[in-house]
Amino acid sequence: MTSLDLHTLADRYHRGICTPKDVIREVYAKIEGYNDPAVWIYRAPLADALAQAELLDAYDPESLPLYGVPFAIKDNLDWAGIPTTAGCPAFAYTPQQSATVVERLQAAGAILIGKTNLDQFATGLVGTRTPYGVCRNPFDARYIPGGSSAGSAVAVAAGLVSFALGTDTAGSGRVPAGFNNIVGLKPTRGLISTLGLVPAVRTLDCVSIFALTCVDALRVLQVAGIYDPQDPFSRQIAPWGGQEINSLRVGIPQVDQRQFFGNTEAERCYHRALDHLQDLGCTLVPIDFQPFAKVAQLLYEGPWLAERLAALGPFLADHSEAIDPVVLQIIQGAKKYDAVAVYEGLYRLAHLHRETEAQWQKMDLLAVPTTGTIYTVAEVAAEPLALNRNLGTYTNFVNLLDLSAVSVPSGFQSNGLPTGLTLIAGAGQERLLLQLGAQFHAQVGGTLGATGVPLSLETDLPPVTLKEEQIQIVVVGAHLTGQPLNYQLVQEQGVLIRACRTRPAYRLYALTGGAIPKPGLIHQGQAQGYAIEVEVWSLPAAGFGRFVANIPAPLGIGTLELEDGSRVQGFLCESYAVVDALDISTLGGWRAYLSTKKAGP
Repeated sequence: MTSLDLHTLADRYHRGICTPKDVIREVYAKIEGYNDPAVWIYRAPLADALAQAELLDAYDPESLPLYGVPFAIKDNLDWAGIPTTAGCPAFAYTPQQSATVVERLQAAGAILIGKTNLDQFATGLVGTRTPYGVCRNPFDARYIPGGSSAGSAVAVAAGLVSFALGTDTAGSGRVPAGFNNIVGLKPTRGLISTLGLVPAVRTLDCVSIFALTCVDALRVLQVAGIYDPQDPFSRQIAPWGGQEINSLRVGIPQVDQRQFFGNTEAERCYHRALDHLQDLGCTLVPIDFQPFAKVAQLLYEGPWLAERLAALGPFLADHSEAIDPVVLQIIQGAKKYDAVAVYEGLYRLAHLHRETEAQWQKMDLLAVPTTGTIYTVAEVAAEPLALNRNLGTYTNFVNLLDLSAVSVPSGFQSNGLPTGLTLIAGAGQERLLLQLGAQFHAQVGGTLGATGVPLSLETDLPPVTLKEEQIQIVVVGAHLTGQPLNYQLVQEQGVLIRACRTRPAYRLYALTGGAIPKPGLIHQGQAQGYAIEVEVWSLPAAGFGRFVANIPAPLGIGTLELEDGSRVQGFLCESYAVVDALDISTLGGWRAYLSTKKAGP
């Protein structure tokens, strides 16, 4: 079986062994061979996927960071023109625009295959609360695949796509990763835009990444993890923290605070995982896990449950018969909370947060089992609430405490079922987690997901550039967020600082020629100029140099004056290039011009 991990796929493209259309045909053959329709709620027709691949013919494989990479998304994320169900057919709507994160991945060359099954309204950690059938755990169909992002995790584990997007409010990006022998990255809240996501608990929701390796997860994050000024919950966070692995203090729950719910095999796997961490040079530090456990209880036993009710609004009252009975019971439980309870919950969380701070003084990150055990589909059907609650023991507290986390394969029980180790750190520490996770995964070894393909020894992440000088740059057209060349900023670890306008001293022109439409910005002077929409990005000095070196004529870099009076380096155009170009200055920006093109005459 040919692996779809990003390293193998990029090597095949680089050597000319295959094209994106070849890979798409392979993917669809694998999907047919796997023969589990419950993985998918929607799958693009082969002809549509091939049409996406054909668009890449105009690009060199080295020019796009996710060139020809097949991926899937959980069906609570929007895909323009395709119904979003959130696991409930009666709720379905057809969005006109894709979720921001989906747009970015496609602009970086990734090919979207389909939308995957989930626990309805992303409410659950089991993967069985769905009217679309339970997708089978690829290691043993008697056992749950994990949820709520069940289909996304299985699609990656079975080798049907290279990576997939899930979501993670209570653990839905980590639990199914642990049950499927893959990597599940739950980024910091707000790092990946949630615009175009059906909310579960909107203040806590995260878009998560399922991948075969930690290196793959980082490569996807480098494209997906960009500030989105259109998303009120997006945050300006650079997820590139890191330090030497052999100097890490790794917190672990005290022995008497560990819960495995009678599963001695899962306990054995956790102890073996701790041995691997020590072999890597980490220092294990027992900590008091009780404050974290108490925070975890707040998520489903506190007023945050009311956010699930707020997310569904009138739909719940008008279509209660269309909602899974367990999901309905959970969401209706929110009705007992009022505004006073919300504030009491916030005060309780603040108190517990302060208690956890004392534990963080002892450690750089926390290592816990992804789950204490796994259950069969039959067991969950018999006792759906209590067993689901058990699965959230080591996951429910993470978003409430504004932490980042990654679940990494940690070996197998004697019955052949995989286990996971979750590494947890502060906000913005994704690189540190993936750095240790990659080394840990290599220590564990084994295969990629359920594919049978041996784990590659590729564990080196791109070099860490801590405290490197940053240089700001103003972009005006095809490099804006969501535009075709934005990936060039992303791959240089660019971070969006702000969206703003220039001083009213510029004119903007739609340039002619070139495969990708671009504008030209000319300094005109205060009397004849306009304020033009721009974005200010920050790049590491080395990345800035590489980025600028690839700017083609007639564009170049000069000093722009912004509306607040600041002066920043940014894109300007040589005057000869706009002689016959269309003056679009009165529209105020490139996006406004593109909107007129879409609208037509």
